[in-house]
Amino acid sequence: MDTEIKSKRGGWGSNFGFLMASIGSAVGLGNIWGFPYKMGKSGGAVFLLLYLVLVVLVGVTVMLGELALGRRSGKSAVSTYRGLSKKYTWLGYAGIVCGFCIMCFYFVLGGIVLRYAVGYFLAIFGGSEFAWSGQGTGFFGYFLTDTNSMILFFVLYILLNILVVSGGVQGGIEKFCNVGMPALFGILLICIVRACTLPGAVDGLKYMFIPGWAVANGVIEEAPDFLSVLSTAGGQMFFSLSLGMGAMITYGSYLDRKQNLEKNALIIVIMDTLVALMAGLCVIPGRFALDPTGELGGPKLLFITMQNVFEKMPMGALFGLLFYLLVVFAAISSSISLLEVIVAHFVDKAREAGKGDKRKTYSLVAALSCAALCTLVCLDALGTKGIAPANILGIADPKTWAADWLDFFDCISEGVLMPLGALLMSIMIGWELGPKAIRDECELTPGHSMTSYRFFRVCVRYITPLCMLLILYGQIKEFFFT
Repeated sequence: MDTEIKSKRGGWGSNFGFLMASIGSAVGLGNIWGFPYKMGKSGGAVFLLLYLVLVVLVGVTVMLGELALGRRSGKSAVSTYRGLSKKYTWLGYAGIVCGFCIMCFYFVLGGIVLRYAVGYFLAIFGGSEFAWSGQGTGFFGYFLTDTNSMILFFVLYILLNILVVSGGVQGGIEKFCNVGMPALFGILLICIVRACTLPGAVDGLKYMFIPGWAVANGVIEEAPDFLSVLSTAGGQMFFSLSLGMGAMITYGSYLDRKQNLEKNALIIVIMDTLVALMAGLCVIPGRFALDPTGELGGPKLLFITMQNVFEKMPMGALFGLLFYLLVVFAAISSSISLLEVIVAHFVDKAREAGKGDKRKTYSLVAALSCAALCTLVCLDALGTKGIAPANILGIADPKTWAADWLDFFDCISEGVLMPLGALLMSIMIGWELGPKAIRDECELTPGHSMTSYRFFRVCVRYITPLCMLLILYGQIKEFFFT
């Protein structure tokens, strides 16, 4: 892209800022409630080994491909794919739809997290608004049915996202992530030390890292088969890294030629995996120590089990506040990348039409459009209010996709569009555009030679598409047949 046009569009102020934003996009709620649970139930160290293998063979490959395509075009995901070929334009729009659907429930979850952070802040000062003395199940259930409060907090959460994204790449996203991500790591370390030093916490470490421990000790009934573990590890790896939805293409489009794409892709993947492990060390030992019968994964781990843990923990209100603050940072850093995918598309279109930068307007419109469907998720209350897709369609025995509106939007985005988009992108790079195009873009960085080119070529042509097919199969099976 022409330097003058690039400067008008904006870009990252530093490579550190780009890395913090990209790591923030990858690090989200799925790291905290998904990775440790899936790791434990899927064989501990066995799952971790397969996860790391898939990270190397698929994660780094897709990450590098998306960053390179973004920097190559210097434009939004839609314009990037259109520039390659008009027949691929729909992949860019699929990323927009994907991000939109994720935000339809992610904003609601972010609002709940924000509510818990506020609750623990009040608890420190003796506030009674937060149900500090009650069981987590009671408070979470009450909050789900309190539609007005749910709407209030997801609106507050949306406003925080609008504030960050409307500030632009450097003045908004980068500035937030430069503070938020180091803070997240710092708080994680404090919470890990506290969780792992609790009496009985060692059982949580055994659950996560020792193969067969969960089955032998009755935590799960039976060990899953190898194919199931592989599919679970692949799905978690893929979604944890925020691939296949245009976020990394969009973030890559703001990079200049001085930045080493190969190194940056590797750093993002390594740091995301590290945070996932750290999140496990933060929540799982606490669960085994102070709430042995509590949930091990999903929203209930975050909003019920962890509240029970902090209630029984010395200085629980303080550690509860720290924990939910780190979750707020993780949630916002992910949701702003989703919002940016949509905003960047319309901002670029406005610039191309000579209408100037309308970032603030598009940020507001995109967020408010999502808010309308967020209200539907709130009214549904995780399928408890009788307005889930299954109720509307009259499905007596609903599968996961129809159980509630949250899972419905999750099915469209993470279940279908994300893995399908990444599969087709890898095929496009491997067999039509050619891996050499990625190498050429990487080697535009002065003094850099793509040392992993041969490995990348084999992965993007053969291994990545095969793994993506497996992941897509696993997601379809989970959403439509369970």
